[in-house]
Amino acid sequence: MSKNTPAKDIRVQGIVLRRVNYGEADRILTIITPIGKISAIVKGVRKAKSRLAGGVEMFTVADLNLHQGRGDMYTVTGARMLEHYEKILKDYDKTMLAGKILKRVAAAESLDDEKYFLITRACLAELAKDETDIKLIEAWFLINITEIIEPINLYRDVSGTTLSANEKYEWDIIEKAFRLSPYGQYAAPEIKFLRLLITSDLTVIKRIKVNEEIIQRIYDFTRINSG
Repeated sequence: MSKNTPAKDIRVQGIVLRRVNYGEADRILTIITPIGKISAIVKGVRKAKSRLAGGVEMFTVADLNLHQGRGDMYTVTGARMLEHYEKILKDYDKTMLAGKILKRVAAAESLDDEKYFLITRACLAELAKDETDIKLIEAWFLINITEIIEPINLYRDVSGTTLSANEKYEWDIIEKAFRLSPYGQYAAPEIKFLRLLITSDLTVIKRIKVNEEIIQRIYDFTRINSG
């Protein structure tokens, strides 16, 4: 924002990606919102009686009131908790994956697509449920985050030929496309499921019955292509 831009107030939902203590009682936050990634300071939040503390906890979706002055930094003037995924913290593996997701989104350079917020929120909500598939959640997250930046070719092989349901393929990491191979580990079930990961909500994906071997191959594929 330009130094000459007038101050403004906005209200937006947000998820804290990262927080750093500042001064005696403040915190500087990195927040993902439907309008992009922002930086904001929460003054006095580390004091025992802070009215803002609950709304800016980790693994929380909050309704935020933000004031932006002449600089790029917002000031949090109001924070109301909408969802707190506290169950994540009761499981080590869930906590580790949730932290990895937040770190990955925080490190992304351009976050002006609302999908970043929606994907992050969906993953946290699913991780907070009692019965979850950690590997499936991570695969869904990775492929959808990657798809925002650079769409993944799941319909044609390296020669431009439409993928066949009767053939096997290997993934060419250089060409970023499937290559026909009699020894390939990707066939119709894997390719179909990869397409579903991109086109379907996580709540839908978890209801699809897929054996563990296919899940593992899908998981490996998404990690290879996530950069």
